Parts: sequence; C-alpha cells; structure tokens
Amino acid sequence: MRLNDCHNIEDFRRLAKARLPWPVFDYIDGAADDEITKTRNTQAFKTADLVPDVLAGVSEIDTSCRIMGRKSALPLVLSPTALQRVFHWEGEKAVARAAEKFGLWFGISSLATHSIEVIAALTSGPKLFQLYVHKDQGLNTSMIERCKASGFDALALTVDTIVSGKRERCMRSGFTTPPRFTPSAVWSYATRPRWTLDYLFREKFSLPNLDTHVAEGSSKSVSIAEYFNTMLDTAMDWDTAAAIRSDWGGTFALKGIMSATDARRAVDIGADAIWISNHGGRQLDGGRSPFDQLAEIEDAVGGEIEIICDGGVRRGTHVLKALCAGADATSGGRLYLYALAAAGQAGVERALGILKDEIERGMRLMGVTSVDQLTPNRLRWRN
Repeated sequence: MRLNDCHNIEDFRRLAKARLPWPVFDYIDGAADDEITKTRNTQAFKTADLVPDVLAGVSEIDTSCRIMGRKSALPLVLSPTALQRVFHWEGEKAVARAAEKFGLWFGISSLATHSIEVIAALTSGPKLFQLYVHKDQGLNTSMIERCKASGFDALALTVDTIVSGKRERCMRSGFTTPPRFTPSAVWSYATRPRWTLDYLFREKFSLPNLDTHVAEGSSKSVSIAEYFNTMLDTAMDWDTAAAIRSDWGGTFALKGIMSATDARRAVDIGADAIWISNHGGRQLDGGRSPFDQLAEIEDAVGGEIEIICDGGVRRGTHVLKALCAGADATSGGRLYLYALAAAGQAGVERALGILKDEIERGMRLMGVTSVDQLTPNRLRWRN
C-alpha cells in the first residue's frame, strides 16, 4: 500500500500500521480499558442524519470560520498530541507546515518533541499550546512564559488527565517514552528498518518543553501512565484553572470538558473556548462521546463560549454534523497522526486535502454556501 492508495483516514491508519513497530502503532491507536469510548466517539456520528436542500446555487462556497479569534480555512483544528517524533522523524514540524499550508489551527503538547520556540519560528499560522499541569510549579510557569515570549495564540489547559487511563495495549507492549527495544517487540522494530534507522540516527529524541526541569520522558524512559501518575498535579481544581488563565492573560481554552455543569464553570472563570473531549477515549472508558454530549452543552452555554467538538472525526460529514448540532468547530488527533506516521508531511497534507474535499463536497450536497448555514434544522436524530 502506498500514499496514493489512501483515500480516507482509515486507509492512512492501515498504512501507518504497516510502517510502524507495533508498540508505536498501538500507542497511537489504543485507548483505555475495553476501548468502548474510543469506538463510540466515531460511531456516535451514525446517530444523526443530514437533511440536504437542493437547487441552492452552490458554485461558490465559503468553508472558513473564526476560531479563538483567528480565521481558519476550515472548521477543523489539529489537536495537540504528544511524542510526534516517535511516529515520524519530522514530528510536529511536519504538522505545523501542513497546517499553515491549509490555513488551519494546530496545537503542540507539553510533551511535544520540538520546542515551543522552534515551532513558533516555523509558522505564522494560528498556534495553540496544550498545558499539562505538573507538580513542579516552576515547570508550569516556564512553559507559560515561553509561550508568551514565542507568540503562541492560545493556551489550552487539559483537564481530564488527573491520572492516566488504563491503556492496556501499552501495558502489553511495554511502550515508553523514549521508546525502549523490549524483547517482546524487538522483532517488530527489526522488521521496520526505515522507522528504526530514523529513530536511531536522526536528531536525538527529547521532550524539550520539559527537559529543562525533569528527566522523565526524555533521558529517563517511563511509560505514559507512569509519567502522568507521578508527574502531574492531582490537586488541580477550578481555582488552579482560573489562576492559569490569569497568568497566561491571552486566549484561553479548557480541553476535556464533558458535562454542562463544567461548561458553565468554564464560562464563569472567563475561558474563551471549551473542547468537548474525552482524550480520544484514552482516559475514562465508558464515557459518552463528545458528539453525543454536544447538544446538551450547547443548550447550556451556546453563544457564551466557543465550543469545539473533539474526537472521533474521520470524515467531512462528521464535521458538518457537529456544526449542525451546535459546535463552532471540530478537532481531532488520530485523523492526522495516522497520516503523519504513514508519510510525514506529505501524508498530513494528503489527509487534510481529503478532509477539505469532503467538507466542500458535503456543503454543496447539503445546499449550503457557508458554515453558519449548518444549523440544527438540517439534522435529524435516530432513536
């Protein structure tokens, strides 16, 4: 299978699986416990049907919108994800370049493999930093100040990782950051020589937003579960979130909101946006999908705060359904990570091109010429 054979996100997933050692692929692909919520995130879009109009004159359409104060060519954000140079040696640089080419927001994680400063210098497109609150307050302050100095456009506080979900695929494979060649997986690494040579002989793996303060994850191998459970601050609460918003002073979002009550609290502390997200099903298994919760949260705070529906997006029609249900925009991580793993920047660009075409085609077939015409009357719910 080649890049040109990829015509949807599932195709990129298959190509990534063929090119990655299995512990690395399972880190991208896996989720918590029985992976019920991960599966539900995408399946939820099947519970709603689009209702198109015809003869609407759709020769010219506008897919753009404003997200967190910046124009976006599509109602789609590339979610921040960790450890990207594990998946392809270019890592966040490839994603940043592709996002800028398509006029999209993208984010980097606290656990990014290129630094805040490197990414800021690479692109003039809208950039978001995802903050994990660590027990080391000096580290938290350092990351916020570095983002300010580098001109990041927004900060998103991740609120759903007080402890790690039980990621059983990673437990079986022994996946760590940095990756270790464990006896159970050595054959998989040996039979993926392109990945293995890139990992061994290109730039040394590190987590440059963290390694000024902690060795874990960069020079000291740990599992993601061990990192979250030992390094992150379990005392984080709404006062913490309000204080971080004040310290940051710029556009501020909360990522990981799943209840209407918490959405209201986000409004109360002055957040600019919320990401309805369950961390790709990687934290609390058995929870609802973001799309299933969207209408309830929109009823509670719609019009008072921007709402981004994050998770399970694999098709342009998923984006259209989320906007009809009340989201201001959508986002996703695996939708571009599979493509990054499959073919680096070229893969991400091909995936984004496919999603762009699907959104444009879907809007024309829906009989709408701008995204603000995607309203609840164009959606019907099953059951």
